[in-house]
Amino acid sequence: MHLADFVSGSFAGACGVAVGYPLDTVKVHGFFKGMSLPIATVSMTSSVVFGTYRNCLQCLSQARGACCGPNTKLEVFLSGMASGVAQVSVMSPGDIVKVRLQCQTESRRALTKTPTLKYHGPVHCLLTIVKQEGLMGLYRGALPIMLRDGPSYATYFLTYATICEWFAGGNKKKLDWYVVMLAGGIAGMAGWTIGTPMDVIKARLQMDGAREIKKYKGFFHCIAETARVEGTGVFFRSLGINLLRAFPVNMVVFLTYEVLTGFFQAGGEGVDPPQLGLE
Repeated sequence: MHLADFVSGSFAGACGVAVGYPLDTVKVHGFFKGMSLPIATVSMTSSVVFGTYRNCLQCLSQARGACCGPNTKLEVFLSGMASGVAQVSVMSPGDIVKVRLQCQTESRRALTKTPTLKYHGPVHCLLTIVKQEGLMGLYRGALPIMLRDGPSYATYFLTYATICEWFAGGNKKKLDWYVVMLAGGIAGMAGWTIGTPMDVIKARLQMDGAREIKKYKGFFHCIAETARVEGTGVFFRSLGINLLRAFPVNMVVFLTYEVLTGFFQAGGEGVDPPQLGLE
């Protein structure tokens, strides 16, 4: 098992939060409110993503009897999809708390009188959701997260590996760091292009639980009602801000991940640019 990837992924996720959180809050009209919990949850989810991805690659490679050879594009795609699905159990509770706190901030700004706060912080928000909506309230929007992140991470890792392979020219040469950053940024944009429609549904289902009267009866009703009232274009309304955020965030994420993974694999004696291979 590759344990270094779990650790590297955790630090990479935390660095990504620092870069992308201000733009992330723009999507739901808040700013910096509830940032402490996202740092913790994104670190955990990023750890699960990169750790699952690397170990799935190893398992698939061993299954076809080529444990030392390069992975195929299909193996990269499937491993990426598995990593996206695996992290939902960790991501969903923290994500719904983040969205609720951000939207609470915006509601306060929109009113002339200061309203009574429903949530007094990340932990109180978490406990309130469990008390009022049950444990399943923490996973409101989990299905669209899964449908968003499975295909999104599959595209994400495949794009990254393909770009790195293209710059390597089919050789197993070490890549420059600017290639890693460029490939990471483009991979992030590709992943969010696939994932944005489900991200819209996820956010609406999560916020629906904060209202006194629920607007949506479930996942499919949310999709149908959103399309009926606002048109299909609404599913890509936040694509611009997602892409603007995705490039710098994932540029930093992959750079941090590759640096730390290389450091651990070298035993702390030095870090070379990553060596990647596909077949």
